[in-house]
Amino acid sequence: MKRIKTAIVGASGYTGQELLRLLLLHPHVELVAATSRQEEGRALSAVFPRFSKVDGADLPFMLPDPDAIAATGAEVAFLALPHGVAAEIARALLERGLKVIDLSADFRLRSAATYEEFYGHPHPAPDLLEEAVYGLPEVRGEAIAAARLVASPGCYPTSIILPLVPLLKADLLEPSTIIANSMSGVSGAGKKADLSLIFCECNESARAYGVPKHRHLSEIEQELSIAAGEDVTISFIPHLIPVNAGIVTTTTATLKDGASAEAIGRVLDEVYGAMDFVRLLGEGSCPDTKNVTRTNFIDIGWTFDPRTNRVILMSAEDNLGKGAGSQAVQSLNLIFGLEPTAGLQFV
Repeated sequence: MKRIKTAIVGASGYTGQELLRLLLLHPHVELVAATSRQEEGRALSAVFPRFSKVDGADLPFMLPDPDAIAATGAEVAFLALPHGVAAEIARALLERGLKVIDLSADFRLRSAATYEEFYGHPHPAPDLLEEAVYGLPEVRGEAIAAARLVASPGCYPTSIILPLVPLLKADLLEPSTIIANSMSGVSGAGKKADLSLIFCECNESARAYGVPKHRHLSEIEQELSIAAGEDVTISFIPHLIPVNAGIVTTTTATLKDGASAEAIGRVLDEVYGAMDFVRLLGEGSCPDTKNVTRTNFIDIGWTFDPRTNRVILMSAEDNLGKGAGSQAVQSLNLIFGLEPTAGLQFV
């Protein structure tokens, strides 16, 4: 089978490194370009010695020049860039015939006004928003397969949206009562020098941040509103915890009048039971990040509290995996008609 010539733009950050790990080992991918302004000219294995003696790891980092990337023959590019930066190069690569899987926030929202409200500046490419497909494979698989531009979801949104969408579609929950509490490893903040993220500030400590209006709320509410068929506004409280990677989320919502708590497990099983990367743990089971880190799985458990009439949904994922790099590779597999699990089984 012909290997897919692939580029990673912004390959030296935490998500970029995860994409390198996955794509260097992917049986149907040939990595032909990896960009980094800081590491230009250095081999992947020199910057990341863990890749030494891995086939393809002698590839040198290059500058993120669209013409140079296209000249490598790349058919698809992953963009692991900050929001506001990704849109410009996405447009340039699309114009040169590449498919684009963007891991920034630039194309996740349908509304340019909502983007400006949450990200603090006008959208850099509003004309592309209608074309972009929100890249949650378990929800939008067919659309992703036909897409030219995929907006890969954020890490927190993945952990919140996946458990809720089937239940909102089945009209089991009161949307106005949804509250989501998430805890994430420090790698979720990105590879940057920030006093609040150094070891002595994070170790043996936990704290909330980004309240009451974390940027990820915009895409969470967008996708939940689509599922519920009405505008949904939720409370979302993210927390930083002293681990490298992993997200655990607990979401609660009131059961609708007339809805049965037993339907929660049945609906989740009907929607996700046969899906490769959703592991349903059943009623009363609490997911653990140690079981999902370095995988593309999301583990989901649930319970019902009859005292408060609230459903409690629990999920765990790797913020660099199912919340970022490996979920984006899942989209690549869909776009190119590969096995859904190609390159993603316990890597």
